[in-house]
Amino acid sequence: MRTRLLCVTLAALGTACQRVDRTPPASDTPAMGDTTATPAPVAAPMPPPPAATKVAVVEGFLTPESVLHDPAQDIYFVSNINGSPTAKDNNGFISRVRPDGAVENLKFIEGGHGGVTLNAPKGLAIRGDTLWVADIDMVRSFDAKTGAARDSVSLASLGAVFLNDIAIAQTGALYITDTGIRFDDVGNVLHPGPDRIFRIGSDRQVTVAVRGDTLGRPNGITLDSVGKRFIVVQFGGRSVLAWKPGDKAPSVIAKGPGEFDGVEIAGSRMLVSSWTDSTVSSYETGQEVKVITGVPSPADIGYDGKRKRVLIPVFSGNRVEIWQLP
Repeated sequence: MRTRLLCVTLAALGTACQRVDRTPPASDTPAMGDTTATPAPVAAPMPPPPAATKVAVVEGFLTPESVLHDPAQDIYFVSNINGSPTAKDNNGFISRVRPDGAVENLKFIEGGHGGVTLNAPKGLAIRGDTLWVADIDMVRSFDAKTGAARDSVSLASLGAVFLNDIAIAQTGALYITDTGIRFDDVGNVLHPGPDRIFRIGSDRQVTVAVRGDTLGRPNGITLDSVGKRFIVVQFGGRSVLAWKPGDKAPSVIAKGPGEFDGVEIAGSRMLVSSWTDSTVSSYETGQEVKVITGVPSPADIGYDGKRKRVLIPVFSGNRVEIWQLP
């Protein structure tokens, strides 16, 4: 849904851009006797950091938006929108995939079956044996082992527009980003807003934790337990943000290409996916370091800490790519 302009160098200009060698011919170079200086040693270039390696591609999904590793079961969950991200069509589903890339159950949890309502599932989070799912203006929970529906909390009364990702605080409270976007009849992205992060407490009470344009159409959110803060990334801006409950606004901790989607804390790394340049990059130093390139529409990434793997749902490609970090 975006048009990119490509800068093309005209071949016809080649004759006007020829290199000019300004070094005089050897016969014209003034003699310098025996005073030729020994050239200074040239430092060897720093070797590039070890690259991540693609180890598996899992096909057959329908608009995959988020991947989550459940370390207790050692399984990957994949949310499938299966249609429009804002359509309440009850045809969304969640897949179970084994770490070897085998699809254990494509429709482990399926809207319209077994008493389940699931429209356009996006961000996933897990606590204990409960799987939480963001679904347009609802947050739903399921048994992570059986797939049975457990609970649902509506945020419609607070005007939720586009619930996107979920993170769980150490207290058990849920924090959910609202990107504040809609799509018109021809697929154009509209931004009625507002940009918010909601909180659902253990008492199921829903509040607005923070709101404002500084959130920049917030997309991915994750808990940084070491820093005792949340990391939030902007889809409508270029900032990686840090925010603590109680703060009136987030602070900018890094800048990058923008159109950010997923964010994960992977050991000492802070990994962020970007639609702008089809990458997953690291930002733990505040500077962008590209870790994975050439993955179009990388949505809400997951991280398998047991194997040091990045799990990338390719939103427009109906596949999940599994990459091994060095």
